[in-house]
Amino acid sequence: MKKVGIIGSGVVAQALGSGFIKHGYEVMLSSRDESKLNVWKEKSGAKAHTGSFEDAAKFGEIIVLAVKGNAAANAVEEAGPQNLQWKTVIDTSNPIADAPPENGVLKYFTTFDESLMEQLQTQFPEIHFVKSFNSVGNAYMVDPPFAEKPTMFICGNNDAAKQQVKEILNEFGWDIADMGKAAGARAIEPLCMLWCIPGMLNGQWNHAFRLVKA
Repeated sequence: MKKVGIIGSGVVAQALGSGFIKHGYEVMLSSRDESKLNVWKEKSGAKAHTGSFEDAAKFGEIIVLAVKGNAAANAVEEAGPQNLQWKTVIDTSNPIADAPPENGVLKYFTTFDESLMEQLQTQFPEIHFVKSFNSVGNAYMVDPPFAEKPTMFICGNNDAAKQQVKEILNEFGWDIADMGKAAGARAIEPLCMLWCIPGMLNGQWNHAFRLVKA
């Protein structure tokens, strides 16, 4: 049984944690205040564990980074880069700025010349980051119930790490579009902005992207 450590405790962390358990994985969610996760742990059964960021980093064979974008680097530092060395880290974070949306469009603290994941990859070169799960709502991350299989866009520098993520996405019911190296996150991260516009403007959050091929 594969072990997944999730750095984070919010709705994305809990949705993915429950999804991994549903698909047979053993999971540890993490928080600076473990009591916040008591309800999730109790309802999730024997395969569910909680701990600190460092505990989750040590526990997981595969890691999920599920924190706010502006807290991502600090969360990795707190987890201990040495505990994440050479591991696949699924980066779900988006570089959302602490500023209100404009006409439904989120504001980012990055530019189109460097993504948040590239910043993380540069700061922590011995970690295998793979961007994924950043451009759909948490309710649809696992076994998305759409008439057509939606597409998850991923990227990362390490092919073996991307293969691990592709296997997970296949289990979770996704079509996969591999957008190459970490620089691909410059295009993938803004998909969150696009995904959020219908929700911000019209309260519509029940959608996902699909890449149609000839």
